[in-house]
Amino acid sequence: MKKLMTILASCLIATSVLASEAELKTVKVGHDVQTLERGVDAVMTNCHSCHSLKYITYRDLVAAGVDAKKVDAWRGDQPLSSALLAQMSEADAAQAFGIAPPDLSLMAKAREGGVNYVYSYLLGYYVGPDGATGNHYYPPTKMPDILGVSTAPQDQQAKIQDTAHDIVSFLSWAADPHGDERIRLGYYVMAYLVVLTTLLYLVKKRVWSKLK
Repeated sequence: MKKLMTILASCLIATSVLASEAELKTVKVGHDVQTLERGVDAVMTNCHSCHSLKYITYRDLVAAGVDAKKVDAWRGDQPLSSALLAQMSEADAAQAFGIAPPDLSLMAKAREGGVNYVYSYLLGYYVGPDGATGNHYYPPTKMPDILGVSTAPQDQQAKIQDTAHDIVSFLSWAADPHGDERIRLGYYVMAYLVVLTTLLYLVKKRVWSKLK
């Protein structure tokens, strides 16, 4: 009985450790122009060779305030209306990794946990005892540690976290590029309705006062 209790206690401790390792990190994304520009720069540098953003065009980047010269350098001779398609074809990527890399346009909303999951995934790489690189949040991943978080020295970890934050912020924007504009418009509509309701109430009050 005592031996059984010891085994159960060990299992509970192991489960607790695994749960703490898999607990999602939290991140507060930013959609200001500077953050978006750093984010898309990091995505184009680290992710664009394999991953597409087929619902985002180069024109969307310019409209969001990203430096037009950078956008021109990324798109080359493609028109502004072109989507951000991966440099590697899906067939070549599937042959290289065993599976075609997913499109990133809606990744910030597609996964349970949203931006917190993507942020945790990017920072979740580690080097195991056997020297192989793994990921705490998605063990079967085929994607390499693009930010080098598993091998970077401690004094570079903060910079890597900042880069992950910028990437996630950009992907959050990419999942709903007109979301901020829609929210701003909503405030104007609500203000208009408040003013209109107030005016109608005053008119109604004045009309009924004469009838009395």
